[in-house]
Amino acid sequence: MSRPAPDPVRPGQESVWDYPRPPRVERVDKRVQIDFGGTRIVDTDDVVRVLETSHPPVYYLPISAFGGALTLGEGASFCEFKGGARYFDVHGGGGAVAPRAAWNYPHPMPGYEALEDRVALYAGPMDRVVLAGETVEPQPGGFYGGWVTADLAGPFKGVPGSMGW
Repeated sequence: MSRPAPDPVRPGQESVWDYPRPPRVERVDKRVQIDFGGTRIVDTDDVVRVLETSHPPVYYLPISAFGGALTLGEGASFCEFKGGARYFDVHGGGGAVAPRAAWNYPHPMPGYEALEDRVALYAGPMDRVVLAGETVEPQPGGFYGGWVTADLAGPFKGVPGSMGW
C-alpha cells in the first residue's frame, strides 16, 4: 500500500506525518499514570517520547517509576535505530500479569541514549493509561506501542494494509 494522504490537522493537533524518520527523542512536560489490576503502578512526570513518521508517539518512563511492577520477560527484538530491545512482564494488583507488555533498550544506539534506563509500555493490556489527564488509546494493530491522544492527526501505522508505509 502506498503512503496514505494525511488526515486534516485541527487546531491544537500535530500530524504524525510531520514526524521524522529516523525517529527523534524529546523530553515532554506531561504526567503519566498507569493503572493495572486495579492498582496504580506508575505516576511520573519524568517522560520522554519518540516520534517517528506515521506512528503515534511512544512514551518512555524511568524503570524506577514502575517500582516492583516489572520483571524480565521472554524474548528480544531489534530496532534499526534504537538497537536491541528486551521485554518485561508487567505486574499489577490482584496478581494481574501482562506478559511482554513493556520493553526497553538497555544499550541504545548513538542518538538514543536518552532511552537508557527507560521503559515503554503497550497501553492495551493496562486498565488505564493517562497522559496529561487524557486516557490514551493504543496504537492500532497491537504490534507497535504508540499512544493515541486527541492532539494527534493520523492515519496511524498499524491499521490493516499499513505494513508498507
